Amino acid sequence: MQSEFERIGKRLFGEGLLGASFGNMSVRSGNGFFITRSGSYLDVPESPVFVPMAGDVPETASREYRVHRATYCATDHHAIVHAHPPHAVACSLSCNQIVPVDSEGVTLAPLIPVVSGACGSDDLAEQVARGLKTYRVVIAQGHGTFAAGRNLDEAYVLTSLTEHSCRILFLIGAAGHRQGLPGDRSGEVV
Repeated sequence: MQSEFERIGKRLFGEGLLGASFGNMSVRSGNGFFITRSGSYLDVPESPVFVPMAGDVPETASREYRVHRATYCATDHHAIVHAHPPHAVACSLSCNQIVPVDSEGVTLAPLIPVVSGACGSDDLAEQVARGLKTYRVVIAQGHGTFAAGRNLDEAYVLTSLTEHSCRILFLIGAAGHRQGLPGDRSGEVV
């Protein structure tokens, strides 16, 4: 499992989707999940830490364990990637949802909600879990993405896709503005 965490971590770093020891990821396992350690670099993570679905949490677990725990308790997802993609974070500061206009975004994540809550808080955990019940990826305002899927690869792809879609919005000058867009998307917040 550690090799999977490292492989995905290297992809996230390679694409500039996180920096330093920011971000975390987890995989569901039995009556809990394995999560990256607090402060670890995702491209060379230490052994993941097992966190039970209820009860005490090891001190070495990422401080975002609450989000992962709440999401696993509320959904059938098997993996979560949390990253800090710069364009996605920037979009989250001026929008309450992201509506991709690029073909990949429209196909795989046609609406990306923006949620709020302090980093590592129960409030953020509740907001993200609620969002991931319906959507495959959400953005915590001013903080980063939480993408969930069947495995780490799927969650990584959704993370990368979100940054790509937000970058496209910036390139066309649409981030954070209401404007008419092709098709029936006129007037939506992008």
